[in-house]
Amino acid sequence: MLRIAVPNKGSLSETAAEMLSEAGYAGRRDPRALNLSDPRNDVEFFFLRPRDIATYVGSGALDVGITGRDLLLDSGSTAVEIASLDFGASTFRFAGTAGRFSTLEDLEGVRVATSYPGLVGDFLARNGVNADLVTLDGAVESAVKLGVADAVADVVSTGSTLRAQGLEIFGPVILESSAVLISAKSGMAGITTLQRRLQGVLVARQYVLMDYDLPVTLIEAASAITPGLESPTVSPLRDREWVAVRVMVPREDTNQVMDRLYELGARAILVSPIHAARI
Repeated sequence: MLRIAVPNKGSLSETAAEMLSEAGYAGRRDPRALNLSDPRNDVEFFFLRPRDIATYVGSGALDVGITGRDLLLDSGSTAVEIASLDFGASTFRFAGTAGRFSTLEDLEGVRVATSYPGLVGDFLARNGVNADLVTLDGAVESAVKLGVADAVADVVSTGSTLRAQGLEIFGPVILESSAVLISAKSGMAGITTLQRRLQGVLVARQYVLMDYDLPVTLIEAASAITPGLESPTVSPLRDREWVAVRVMVPREDTNQVMDRLYELGARAILVSPIHAARI
């Protein structure tokens, strides 16, 4: 059986479980269960702390796992990212007392609080900056006010939490993170199947199927509006002056595309969700 590590809590847990369910895998019914066997798909799931997943996968104890890119890099694990899963996005930045810092070099010799010492330490080392890292388990934005550190390195969304503590963002982006599929093994058929299924879920979420009827003379113009992934499917209708077209369209562009097609002369424009895909 393929042994898969899945986050058991936190921001990645719910979406990871939803993706696996949409990909055809069994889901756990008991939230306290630590593992779940899915013999129909020849896999077994292990529900672990997100921060521990890279360590388990890197050691070879588990074959593949879902975790954050930030957690993977912070762990120092030998596991590698094999696919981005397009959820759980976060941005890591430095922040310090307003007006004190402006560049990365200003961190030379100062204390920097973070929950990701491996990630931040590697970033500073690559940029030739020597800082004293203070490792905290969350809530690092309070470190400066409490005198534990001079600056912080943390996840930033709007920056409002940092500003509430009198801090301002400065310097370059440390990392753009998201959920990723990781493994320390290669060539396992089960991993390839898992990766393909998850990619199918991403496609199904990002695209819709669009069907419309169109005068034959407008096929080229319509194809410019809806080129599809390779090419639209064009089928004849009883009226030889018209054809039926089916094509995949990015979900976020649906209504704009429908408007353009209708203005061109297309009619009976219908949109259907995609539940699964293999591209």
